[in-house]
Amino acid sequence: MDEIMNKVGTYWLGQRANKEISSAGDDIESLSTSVGDGAKWLVNKLKGKMQKPLSDLLKEHGLPVGLFPREATNYEFEPETRRLTVHIPSPCEVGYRDGSELRFDATVTGTLGDGRLTEVEGIKTKVLVWARVTAVKADAAKVHFTAGIKRSRSRDAYEVVRGGITVDEF
Repeated sequence: MDEIMNKVGTYWLGQRANKEISSAGDDIESLSTSVGDGAKWLVNKLKGKMQKPLSDLLKEHGLPVGLFPREATNYEFEPETRRLTVHIPSPCEVGYRDGSELRFDATVTGTLGDGRLTEVEGIKTKVLVWARVTAVKADAAKVHFTAGIKRSRSRDAYEVVRGGITVDEF
């Protein structure tokens, strides 16, 4: 009889603990909503939701895996709105194999689609001066950046993730 009561008690405590942990997760989630979108990735990690690497997300959507700097490890993606927000520790500049340069703000946002990132905010490219990138589109051979004018570059240059060099201002 003691053995049965012990098992029932253990089961009951386990169920009670699961409810408490779930409740704490809900409390953290409501806190993150009030704090802002930047805390959502932390909440997902605390709740045990695994997030695929940014390079995998880009690859699934037909974009080159090295589009963002190596330092861009935290992101949020809302599948319903297709809104992507990428967090980078500080503004940085990345040089690519083809000689092109991109500058990234600490937060980059855009709408992710098949082979494209539109409504981009937080990326600049060097034409003659630094110009804001508003869209990135990719096909099998090229990556097309829209920054006032459309610039096409070899996709191969963006297939390797590169580290960024910190800059003082975006």
